[in-house]
Amino acid sequence: MKAVLQDTYGTSAVLRVDDVCKPSPGPGDVLIEVEAASIHIGDWHVMTGLPLLARLALGFRVPRDRVRGMDVAGRIVGTGSAVTGHVVGDAVFGVAKGAFAEFAVAPAGSVVRTPSNATANQAAAIPTSAATALHAVRDAGGLQPGQRVLVLGAAGGVGIFAVQIAKALGGHVTGVCSGPKLDLVRSLGADSVLDYQREDFTTMDQRYDLIIDMGGRRPMKQLRRALRPTGTIVIVGGEGGGRILGGFERSLLAPLAGLFSRQKIRGLISVTKEADLLQLRTMVEMGTLRPVIDSTYPLARTAEGMRRVEEHLAIGKVVITVPA
Repeated sequence: MKAVLQDTYGTSAVLRVDDVCKPSPGPGDVLIEVEAASIHIGDWHVMTGLPLLARLALGFRVPRDRVRGMDVAGRIVGTGSAVTGHVVGDAVFGVAKGAFAEFAVAPAGSVVRTPSNATANQAAAIPTSAATALHAVRDAGGLQPGQRVLVLGAAGGVGIFAVQIAKALGGHVTGVCSGPKLDLVRSLGADSVLDYQREDFTTMDQRYDLIIDMGGRRPMKQLRRALRPTGTIVIVGGEGGGRILGGFERSLLAPLAGLFSRQKIRGLISVTKEADLLQLRTMVEMGTLRPVIDSTYPLARTAEGMRRVEEHLAIGKVVITVPA
């Protein structure tokens, strides 16, 4: 089968398409014929091997797993001996190993039936980013109806879902992004939008019950200034830091910053679970959640799609399509 491979860490230039053996499902796995996969920032971290701390899990000198991609949508073409609840022919979406390929293997509990009103491209754009947003808003953030939410990076891969989930849970949402993306964030249901290039929310009078910071670089002191005395800040991921920790120290050290304050500061490390995918599917079918697709690339041009994410050009999700 065709798959997107890398033999060393680096930029999107290290990615290549080549022939590899089709994977076989283990007892608890399903084999998926991939129709679409999407790129998220985690794929970039795996590709580059950054931050260096991540190589403890990925492989220190070279990637332990050569085939890239995680978020997937497609049809089950094989099941392991212990799998129940899935049958050959099911259309599913979720998280798989080596999704940038014609076939991929996933644990049976990492995929669920595709939303009835979603295409494969749309379904592939959902899993990791939307689950991360769900964990940030619902779990770490503990959002309650009527509370005011500030979403930093509201037009990013996670932000587009955080805005919608916060609205679905009854929040009053303010989205922060650059000027060209304001209309998109409004269309997602944000009650108000701020252009960070022209407006500084930390100097305004408005205070928020919940601030979701998508890998931003704002000093914690500034974020806390915009937070209500008993509010919560959730730090999602970490970008822009050094090569060793890569900004993730903000998430790791976040709880310490709120030790002696009524304000809660929480770092988020998200793992997509079956229950999350089921809730996201329900929200999509109810019309309260929709993926935003920036662009699509065929499997042979995956490196171009990764470059678009790498250069922060994407508005929404970049999807890789796999022709039948």
